Amino acid sequence: MSFDGCSSIKVPDSERNRGWLGRCPHGGYPQVELMTLVETGTRAVIGAVFGPTREGETSYATRLSHHLGPEMLVLWDRGFDGNDFLATVHATGARVLGRIRQRRRPPVLKPLADSSYLSVIGGVPVRIIEARVSVTCTDGSNFDGSYRLATTLLDARRHPADRLVHLYHERWEHESAYYALRHTILHGRVLRSHDPAGVEQEMWALLTLYQLLRRAMVEAAESRPGTDPDRCGFTIALQTARDLLVCAEGIFEQGIGEIGRRVLSGLSPARRTRVSTRKVKSPISRYAERKLDGRPDVSKVVTSIAITLLPPPSPEPALPATTARENTGSRLARVLAILQSEPERLWRSREIAELLGDVTLVATYRQLARWTERGMIKRVRTGRYTAITQVSTPLA
Repeated sequence: MSFDGCSSIKVPDSERNRGWLGRCPHGGYPQVELMTLVETGTRAVIGAVFGPTREGETSYATRLSHHLGPEMLVLWDRGFDGNDFLATVHATGARVLGRIRQRRRPPVLKPLADSSYLSVIGGVPVRIIEARVSVTCTDGSNFDGSYRLATTLLDARRHPADRLVHLYHERWEHESAYYALRHTILHGRVLRSHDPAGVEQEMWALLTLYQLLRRAMVEAAESRPGTDPDRCGFTIALQTARDLLVCAEGIFEQGIGEIGRRVLSGLSPARRTRVSTRKVKSPISRYAERKLDGRPDVSKVVTSIAITLLPPPSPEPALPATTARENTGSRLARVLAILQSEPERLWRSREIAELLGDVTLVATYRQLARWTERGMIKRVRTGRYTAITQVSTPLA
């Protein structure tokens, strides 16, 4: 499974739509934020939610967490890197493989034989994988990139780090699903409705059409054992469905039907590994400017990919193996004294644990999160804490 958002579906610039979605910050039409949970093998949509772009991706994705279960492995990019979201997904029993931001400094709790290491993020036990990926193209050109992945698949023997790095690439299947929605079906058109109720109706109609076509394609692929659904052309399925609708043909046809037959007759060759820089044609997109990441301007076929697993960072000073029994209020008073000693400083969880000297890092994460929720200390950003001015006497 994969979480990803899309904020480039446009609606008419009417007063009611602006009241719901707000104005586009870069000018132009108001935009709908669409968040979906997609099964990457078939690109089928498992769940969807949409609304104003100001709410944020993790907020929308949390609404879809009820679709998750223990049999699932969920992929996501750096935009979903957040303690609360990770904890929410982990609570469903689903496994996680997600990219994390470079500014994170997860503690090295235990180095593993495959160069990954055990750590903890927001109270959730995770395994961190850092790797450098080197890509060579047919013309001899090459470039390097890096991944920092966090996963709740903790067994390095069952789930080797290099295989998980390869597996993470499946997240890009989600982008292909959005391409079919935004470009193949909508073809860049603006939705028609001038009020929120009509926009919602159009969005659900768009998602329903996408799902029906995707289902027909997958059923066609399954009718021919060994056929990868990736080889089925979404454009062929859409054009065939349009022809059948206009001519009112094949309404009661059984089996895979005309859509399936045409899809199978026009199967694409096995996918070649290709690479190019990320480019967006829309001038108001935040990705409109070309990123100087070393990737080629035009798509090139990849001849080889080398994955180098990086060793864990040097271990930090050891912390106690167990947390000493102490009144919670007393420990809170000590933490407040530490924070207030340098009120302008943004304190890391580990720095606080080292100064306390009698608490494990996991317990520190848990207690800091609890005190933050109660408004006793302030979390400025991920893993950084500071004192709140005029704090009253701490509660036990």
